[in-house]
Amino acid sequence: MSDWENVPEDISEYQGFIYRITNLKTGMYYIGKKFFKSKRVMKPLKGKTRKRHKVVESDWKSYWGSCRRLQEDIAKYGKDNFKREILGCYETKFDCAYQEAKLQFDIGVLFDPLSFNEIINIRLRKSKQKDLNVSISKE
Repeated sequence: MSDWENVPEDISEYQGFIYRITNLKTGMYYIGKKFFKSKRVMKPLKGKTRKRHKVVESDWKSYWGSCRRLQEDIAKYGKDNFKREILGCYETKFDCAYQEAKLQFDIGVLFDPLSFNEIINIRLRKSKQKDLNVSISKE
């Protein structure tokens, strides 16, 4: 079992989640996203030309982020001095990516000296979204 806080009982209905990893000694934190599943491409069957695709569970249970500075802190202080918490789970990759960026902007991670986040990287395609309930006033 993972040591994440707030893990939903049934992850099968979600694509991914937004998380925060916090250094309990220094108070520094990292906000990111991780997907529960990943797609693996396999070689074609003998005599066939099409590659096969298989959806498998990702390494989310043992995941500790991709931030270099965070990894250095984990090596320095040990995993026992960090808290990993799931802030929200989302049904689509679009929702997950959108909500991660929104949260990072809302918190101001690029301006917070306690944040490990050094970049907000987002790439979204409008046609891939489902029902995004955001109203923008055009004044």
